[in-house]
Amino acid sequence: MTRSLVVKVTAGAEEPERCNQGFTVAASAVAAGAEVSLWLTGEAAWLATPGGTERLVLPLATPLADLLAAVLAGGTVTVCSQCAARRDLTEADLVPGVHVRGAAVFVEESLRDDAQALVY
Repeated sequence: MTRSLVVKVTAGAEEPERCNQGFTVAASAVAAGAEVSLWLTGEAAWLATPGGTERLVLPLATPLADLLAAVLAGGTVTVCSQCAARRDLTEADLVPGVHVRGAAVFVEESLRDDAQALVY
């Protein structure tokens, strides 16, 4: 059985390497066949808005739009509900397929017996 991977990205365009690394790990895990849940918190919430991935450009890195599409194709992407509210974002403001959920869901996913959680 493949373990599930919960990746929380806490940085946005202001810290492009750390942010891109979280997206890269999540997309790589999807490609490896893992069940992946990518959580976007803080400034990373903006990356789930249409055109939001264009805010982050990192030389020699896979474009964030491609990484987000890969995770959406094989996993789930969630924006923290408090982070969304602080930015006046609702699910209607986000890329199709991205959800808004609270900390209880993050904790539930992270504490499953077969889960590994990583924070970037």
